[in-house]
Amino acid sequence: MSTLPINKKADWQKAVYIAIVAFVTYASVYAYRKPFTVASFEGISFWGVPYQTLLIISQGVGYMLSKFTGIKFIAELGRKARWKPAVLLIGTSWLALLIFGLIPAPYGMLCLLVNGFCLGFLWGIVFSYVEGRRTTDFIGAAMAVSFIFAGGFTRSVAVWLRDAFSIPDVWIGAATGLVFFLPLALFFFLLERVPAPSEEDVAERQMRIPMSREQRRKILQQFGLGLLMVTITYVLLTVMRDIRDNFMSNMWNELGYGKKPEKFTQTETITSIIVLTVMCMLVLIRNSFKTFFIIHAVVAVGFIIAAGSSIAYFQGWISGAAWMQGVGLGLYMGYIPFNCIFFERFISAFKIAGNVGFLMYIADAFGYMGSMTVMLTKEIARVQMNWVNFYGTAVIIAGVLGLAGVLGSYIYFKKQASLQTHE
Repeated sequence: MSTLPINKKADWQKAVYIAIVAFVTYASVYAYRKPFTVASFEGISFWGVPYQTLLIISQGVGYMLSKFTGIKFIAELGRKARWKPAVLLIGTSWLALLIFGLIPAPYGMLCLLVNGFCLGFLWGIVFSYVEGRRTTDFIGAAMAVSFIFAGGFTRSVAVWLRDAFSIPDVWIGAATGLVFFLPLALFFFLLERVPAPSEEDVAERQMRIPMSREQRRKILQQFGLGLLMVTITYVLLTVMRDIRDNFMSNMWNELGYGKKPEKFTQTETITSIIVLTVMCMLVLIRNSFKTFFIIHAVVAVGFIIAAGSSIAYFQGWISGAAWMQGVGLGLYMGYIPFNCIFFERFISAFKIAGNVGFLMYIADAFGYMGSMTVMLTKEIARVQMNWVNFYGTAVIIAGVLGLAGVLGSYIYFKKQASLQTHE
C-alpha cells in the first residue's frame, strides 16, 4: 500500500481549512434540526403521548426514511454542483419549520417529518466533499464532532432566543434556523470550492466515485456478514446517542440543571475536544488496515466508558453532570469513528471502488429505525421510568451488546484481511 509523505506546509494547511469549513457547515445544518427540542410543549399530548415526543418521533421517522432513500441517492451522487440539492433540501426543511409555527397541533408532526427527511441527506452531501484524502481522518473527525458541539450550541442559541425575545415554542425552530442562514450559505459556498483529492490522495485512499447498483450489490455480497455486525453495533450507538440528543433537555431538567442552558454547550464542547483529539491521532497511522482495526478498539472503549458511567451513577459514585459527560464521551467515542474514519479506512484497506456515503447510509438507516423503535416502544408500552433511569439502564444493556458486536466484527474482518493478503 502506498504511503506517500504528507507535506506539512501544504497538505496540512489545506486540511485545516477544509476541516473548519466542513465543521461550520454541518454545525449550521443542526440549527434546522435540534433547536425545537428545547420547547417542552408542557401539558400538550395526543393519544396519551406528549406532543414533544410525537414531534421528535416524527422528525426521526423522516430522518430514517431519508437514510433508506440515501443509500441509492448518496451512492450515485455526482461530484458537480452538489450545492444545488443541498440548498433545496435546507430551504425545504426551514419552510417546514415555518409552517410548523402556523398550523395547530398535532399537524405539526407532518412538518417535522418533512424537516427530518430533508436534513437526513445533508451529511452524505457534505462528506462527499472531504472523503478520499490522506487527511480525511482529521477532516472527517472535525466534521463529525461538529454535531456533538452543534447539538448543545444550537440549543443554547434557541434557549437564548426564547428567553431574550419571548419566542413561543412553535417558532423556536424557525427563528434559530433564520439566525444560521447566512453562515450556512457562506460555508456551503466555500465548501463548493474545496479542491478535489490530489493524485497522492487517490494513490493511497482510492478514487471515490458514484456507485452503480451492480457495484453496490458486489460489496454486499463480498462483505455482507461483517457489514451486518457493524450495522448492529452502529444501531446500538445510534439509538443511545439519538435518545440522549433528543431528550437531553429532559434529562438535564430531571438532574436539576434545567435553568443552566450553558451546561448544554459546556459538556458537549468538552466531549468534542476529547473525541476530536482521539480521532486526529489516528491520522498519524498511515496503514489503513492497522487503523481500521485500532478503530474497533476505540469503539469498544467507548462502550465501556458509557456503560461504566451509568453503573457508577446508579451506585452513587458520580454526580448527574459527570454521568451525562461520561455517557456522552463513551457513546461519541463509538459513534464518531463510524461517521468519519471507519468506512473511509475500510474502503482504502480493501481497495473498494465506491464511496463512503453508500456504506454509511446503510448503517444510518437501520440505526434510526432502531432509535424510532425504542422510543415508540417506551410510549406504547407505557414504561414507567423517567428519562434518566430509562436511559441509564438502556446504556448498560447497549454497552454489553455493543462489545459483543465489536468483537465479532474484528474477528470477521481480520479473517478477510488475511485472505486478501494471501491472494
